[in-house]
Amino acid sequence: MRKRLPPALQDRAFAFLWTSSLANGLAAQMVAVAIGWQVYSIHRNPLDLGLVGLAEFVPLPILALPAGQIADRVSRRTIAAVSIALSLATVGVLLAITIVGVHRLWPFLTVGAIAGVASAVGSPATRALTPELMPAELLAGAVALRSVASQIGIVAGPALGGVIFAVDPVAVYALAVALMVVALAAIVALPYRAAPLADQPPPDWESLVAGVRFILRTRMLLGAISLDLFAVLLGDSIALAPVFARSILDVGPIGLGALRTAPSLGALAAGLMLARKPLRRRAGPALLAVIATFGAAMIIFGLSKWLPLSLAALALSGFVDMISVNIRATTLAVVTPMALQGRVNAVEWVFIGASNELGAFESGAVASLIGTVPAVVLGGGLMLGIAATWPRLFPELSRMGRLDQLQPA
Repeated sequence: MRKRLPPALQDRAFAFLWTSSLANGLAAQMVAVAIGWQVYSIHRNPLDLGLVGLAEFVPLPILALPAGQIADRVSRRTIAAVSIALSLATVGVLLAITIVGVHRLWPFLTVGAIAGVASAVGSPATRALTPELMPAELLAGAVALRSVASQIGIVAGPALGGVIFAVDPVAVYALAVALMVVALAAIVALPYRAAPLADQPPPDWESLVAGVRFILRTRMLLGAISLDLFAVLLGDSIALAPVFARSILDVGPIGLGALRTAPSLGALAAGLMLARKPLRRRAGPALLAVIATFGAAMIIFGLSKWLPLSLAALALSGFVDMISVNIRATTLAVVTPMALQGRVNAVEWVFIGASNELGAFESGAVASLIGTVPAVVLGGGLMLGIAATWPRLFPELSRMGRLDQLQPA
């Protein structure tokens, strides 16, 4: 049975890390559904939902550089465990809030901010654990499996959380606590490894911004990260799914749920494929091709007035987006020296968080100015233009070879 697993999951340490990621992701998505319902029920004001999201995001740009520095100086297993323990504590507070029946916004904002701190501090170390644990030949598959765990949480977590919340809101948080205990236990079971800079002098400014400077001078990596940033910022229009479900496709809440799920199902399919059979063609041209395909899929989605075609376009966008994420994440894991993994991952995490938050805002703002369909089609067209332009701006990216041939910079 063990030999039928993807090669990376046959490694005991990575299996523990993957289990932790899966359990933590499921718990986080379940909790997000419960918090969303409870917060909106207080004032029935959508702004409250935005405030909770803002409270979770604000710690990220503030703590990113210190968190990256810590991830290179303290055992990454320890940092990941502390982060999960802090998240576990916040879910425990939410459980208590739900039992008591609090109907004020500020406790949820406070919990959201603490959860944001846990994520900002823990994410660089947790992401750096994959290249720390895995040999280079298994790294691409391991990165794909890491994304698979995330997508399983995104697909199953909200559905599971919604059903359980409808029966008993307390049970959602109780199950989330149990899942996070599993996640914490799996992290603690990882082998201890000293941090690369554990015995180095205290950090100075040069050390603090070393991750930023490494990305800026490694043009291939900068091209990959910035390309993915613009893809999400300009081309990803899933935030407008409610408008399509209600006013364009006329498919109601069930259709909205299908539209929101379609990209994750496509991404999950691509992740499983990459986990079994990592990308063997030249990664640079492949990345540009999938970004162009992503833009084309968004144009089809924007113009479609037939639900099956819209679902197919969104599933395709999720499929190629996962390939893009895998190329970017694997490139970062391979070319970044182990002593810089924490700081470089921290910078990338800011890119990811900013693109997700700003991308949703950009989609809504442009749609309000020129209309929903033109906004989506324009975003897809911009992605095609960026895919055509990027080789001139970053020729190192277009010349990038196979992922298994990359070397540390």
